[in-house]
Amino acid sequence: MAISPTPAVRTVVRLRDTLDVAAAPALRERLTGLLRPGMRLLVLDLSRVPSCDSAGLAVLVGAQRRARLLGIVLRLAAPSLPVAELLRLTGLDRSLTICADLSSALAEERHEPATVVPATQVLTG
Repeated sequence: MAISPTPAVRTVVRLRDTLDVAAAPALRERLTGLLRPGMRLLVLDLSRVPSCDSAGLAVLVGAQRRARLLGIVLRLAAPSLPVAELLRLTGLDRSLTICADLSSALAEERHEPATVVPATQVLTG
């Protein structure tokens, strides 16, 4: 009998590099693979993402939609200034939860350890 590993209740994904049409498919696949029943919080650390295009925004919105269907809270942490401005200009700052830094994104969930997924496992290239 095979036993599935229990998913981390909290996961932090540290993204890096430009979140654009070239990077979007790999990120979408990775985030979809992380979203599992039992997870409560997924934090995307955007502090090292210098820019984002519409494909990147679509991945963020899609991840939030899938997370909500599973009862998972998705938060964006520390977006770089260009990414924060794009989220504001598109109005996505009103529908996505954006936190100034990683510690505030995790503030509600401090009593449990988080699993950190390094950027090198999320995006390559």
